[in-house]
Amino acid sequence: MQIAYFDCFSGISGDMTLGALIDVGAELSAVQTAVASMDLGDVRIAIANTTRRGFRGKLLTIDHPPEHAHRYLRDILSLLRRARISSGAKDLAMRLFERIARAEAKVHGTTIDRVQFHEVGAIDSIVDILGVSVAWDSLQIERAYASSVPTGAGQVRIAHGLVSVPAPATAELLMGVPIAPTQIPMEMTTPTGAAIVTELATEFGPMPPMQVGRIGYGAGRKDMPDRPNLLRILIGNDLKPKQNRDDSILIMESNLDDVTGEQIGFAIEQLWKAGALDVFSVPIQMKKNRPGTLITVIANPQDRHAMESILFQQTGTLGIRYRTQARTVLPRAAVDVRTPWGIVAGKVSKRPSGDIDFSPEYDDCSKIAATFDLRLTEVVGKVTECYRENSNNIAPVAMVDATDAPFLNNASDLIDGIIELDNVNAVFRQAAVEDELDSVANNCVELEFPFQREWDS
Repeated sequence: MQIAYFDCFSGISGDMTLGALIDVGAELSAVQTAVASMDLGDVRIAIANTTRRGFRGKLLTIDHPPEHAHRYLRDILSLLRRARISSGAKDLAMRLFERIARAEAKVHGTTIDRVQFHEVGAIDSIVDILGVSVAWDSLQIERAYASSVPTGAGQVRIAHGLVSVPAPATAELLMGVPIAPTQIPMEMTTPTGAAIVTELATEFGPMPPMQVGRIGYGAGRKDMPDRPNLLRILIGNDLKPKQNRDDSILIMESNLDDVTGEQIGFAIEQLWKAGALDVFSVPIQMKKNRPGTLITVIANPQDRHAMESILFQQTGTLGIRYRTQARTVLPRAAVDVRTPWGIVAGKVSKRPSGDIDFSPEYDDCSKIAATFDLRLTEVVGKVTECYRENSNNIAPVAMVDATDAPFLNNASDLIDGIIELDNVNAVFRQAAVEDELDSVANNCVELEFPFQREWDS
């Protein structure tokens, strides 16, 4: 699983985030094309290298015609619908503006449809949010984490006058998020930055176990007296172990009776992209004998607002039921298995008895079956056989080049050279004896096991 970590040691803003995402690999040209599709006039985005207290970073500059418009949420959503961008980027941008609108509505005692955006409704803020959404979607990050967030101190002038830092909307957006103490007299975290980090990050705290592959730095506009004014984003593979444990999940349901199959299908796709653990629909009979559909979403509790936003926006439902429910999860890990057709992804899980189960990924197996005109059951059987052989013999394995296995989605993620495929069963047996799965993750990091792709729930 590819994850990201927001290191907000100097706070976070929209332009700092976009600068860091471009620095880490997102295409500036794609962002510029997306902005141009909204017909906001002659808007130009520039990225320049700069330094903050001796450290490099990307400074984002947005040039646009002068304007004095104050937009409502419906105006901004209309602009976003006009944008020619992917559905994932468009949905994220809409969720970000809706999140800000909810915060503004609460602090002003009104409803989100009556919130008038001032600073956040300006062209540069619209570009920041749209650009971050396009960049984030292009990087295909599956989960994000963040450090504690410093907000700064003192006062800042906004459209409503002079207010204390953090500004009211920023403080509302950061409810439940750990705040890092600082007395720097400036606004270190803006409402846009607060919305981005709270929408994307699922946990706040130290950097999780991860194999870092790329790092990007986005620069703020001012220098700070005691630190470089930079936002750092680290992207890499998740190495966080998930033990056999009891925890809680969120179950959300809604009855739909006037939604097309296409709308339901699209909503389900967006829920998956937003991090749902499971989504399914069931035909039901509703009042007045109308046929309907029950859509059920299983998600992590911290993802509730993201799931709600998608359901309300894409299905038009008027209400969503939700409840928390206990569950027990088994430890599992993703593995790469060498087969006659190349590297095939799979998953192993450990039962309470200590037995290890293996199942290959359907997508890889189905592509092999279609490419070589084989039965799916034959491919699954052969991959399983290869896993059992590999798991009982430690031997050097030459990595398959991406050109040798064009049907593999993760082939490009594999490093070149000769590495070892370790005994997966032995690792689990050792963990069972020591009763500590953390040792598995530590060993995997030290020995660079190729199968250690992700631990998930």
